[in-house]
Amino acid sequence: MIVSPLRPEATGDVERLMALGEPYVRPRTSSEYWLYARLFSSTCPVAVSEGTMAGAAIAFRSQDDPTDVYVQDVVVHPDFRRRGVARLLLDSVRARAVGWGCRRLYLTSEPGNRAAHGTWLTLGFRNVPGDREVEGMQVSSNFKGPGKDRAVYELLLNGRS
Repeated sequence: MIVSPLRPEATGDVERLMALGEPYVRPRTSSEYWLYARLFSSTCPVAVSEGTMAGAAIAFRSQDDPTDVYVQDVVVHPDFRRRGVARLLLDSVRARAVGWGCRRLYLTSEPGNRAAHGTWLTLGFRNVPGDREVEGMQVSSNFKGPGKDRAVYELLLNGRS
């Protein structure tokens, strides 16, 4: 398994991979993935195994709070799930964030996405207290806009709190 930064020539493969994450991950356009590859490649790793796109993560360092890195999407191809691909991808994002001196990685999941919830907890993320609980997950109402409730997870870096 090779993990490397997203490159423009891989954007079609990433777009197809992200479509496999529906209904919880909604693929962006080819143009958006191309921009991620050109502007944010160091926090958008892809995992390739024997020529097959096994997984991808899309993450961004905050411009408003440069100590934060937000992980927008993580998708692992169904043939590669439960084989450590998500860990490899997030370890890559984490290493970049630590190198920058960032304080935390954070991400969100839709309420009810039990598989993601278990993955984030297994990888050391903490489900941040929200304003209610849904299926054992803390959920923050309207976190991503009106009617877009999300379970929020964070992973503190460098022993910072």
